[in-house]
Amino acid sequence: MNKRILASYLACLLILGAGAVGAVWIYANVAQEGQQGPMLAVSEDTQTSPNNKDGTSKESNAKRTSAQPDDSTENKTKTEDASGKKELTIKEIIKESQKKVFTIKTMDGLGSGFLFNRHGDLLTNAHVVEGYSDVIVTGLDKKEYAGTVIGIGASTDVAVIRVPGLAGKDPLPLETRNKAEIGDPVLALGSPHGLENTVTTGIISGLDREFVLDQYVYKNLYQTSAPIAKGNSGGPLINSDTGKVIGINSAIMQQGTIGFSIPITQIASMVEQWTANPIPGDPKNNKSTFSRNLVDIEEAEEFVQQFYINVSKGDYVSAYASLGSRWQREVTYEQFREGYLNTGQVTVEFFTFLTRVDFVELEVLITAEERKNGVISYQQYEAIYKVGYENGVLKMLAGSMKPRLGPSNF
Repeated sequence: MNKRILASYLACLLILGAGAVGAVWIYANVAQEGQQGPMLAVSEDTQTSPNNKDGTSKESNAKRTSAQPDDSTENKTKTEDASGKKELTIKEIIKESQKKVFTIKTMDGLGSGFLFNRHGDLLTNAHVVEGYSDVIVTGLDKKEYAGTVIGIGASTDVAVIRVPGLAGKDPLPLETRNKAEIGDPVLALGSPHGLENTVTTGIISGLDREFVLDQYVYKNLYQTSAPIAKGNSGGPLINSDTGKVIGINSAIMQQGTIGFSIPITQIASMVEQWTANPIPGDPKNNKSTFSRNLVDIEEAEEFVQQFYINVSKGDYVSAYASLGSRWQREVTYEQFREGYLNTGQVTVEFFTFLTRVDFVELEVLITAEERKNGVISYQQYEAIYKVGYENGVLKMLAGSMKPRLGPSNF
């Protein structure tokens, strides 16, 4: 009996001893693993998980990926800068910029310009509006606006057009502090060859280019690989990273696709002065004003006579070219030609004239041979024409006509 008790006692001691030793061993190992943690877990995964082709563990890659920033999240938040303002993609920059770029039309051709302040002012090249004080601008929506040149450079190829209909609209942001560097990505916007809202891409491929073209002196120009052509003149060169205008597209090489732009940093202060102190109608400062040359009466009468000689012989192109730019904006060539298709010989009698500073106003009696349904008749018209100089060229600036009904003191 005593032996059995003793044996049981010894067995209990052995069991307790073994348990204690096991507990100590477990505690020591768990503590060691707790200190090494993830490093050991990654190492363990590398040893036990199936390997990729490069010998790394698939599980290990998954763990490491989860520990790195989420690329998709980074891309989403990348559209916001440090100030929390949303940064636009290139497509968004193009879409927003096109709304603020306009086609500028004169009788000499067309060019481009862009809205740069909330006064409704467009920045363009001087050579685009040279000789004109009033122009027509067309936007992305094809709507036409009347504009007046309020500032123009004599040797700097820059001009400002004020368009009241655009006042209050958001302008394109200008880069007035930092100069562009070679390699900067750019967008060139404008209307090359009349193709409105055209966008081309490239980089700044050269700096500080200089040359003289006509009366304009170009200095410190940006050279760009973004293709530009005739009609692009006056359009913006935009940094596609920032969306800011860095230059005014102004000239191109005769061969190749190299273009040149006037840096905004170079002309910003001058443009601000023009905006604050508009100079419309001042021939000393604005060479795009209609010429103030006094018109000789005989010269004006001969001009009107020649106009109707051209009409009589069917030379509608020359006759239409005699009209001033404002008149031509109101009447297209097709409308003008159609109005005289059934007109034959025309004679003109001059009655009175009135001399103004800018023009001579002539009151005339016109006798026109008219054909209708094979029948020829003669109709008299009373007309008033304003003849004056525009861009140094004599033009019929305005006119009105009505059928003569019986005797008149006209």
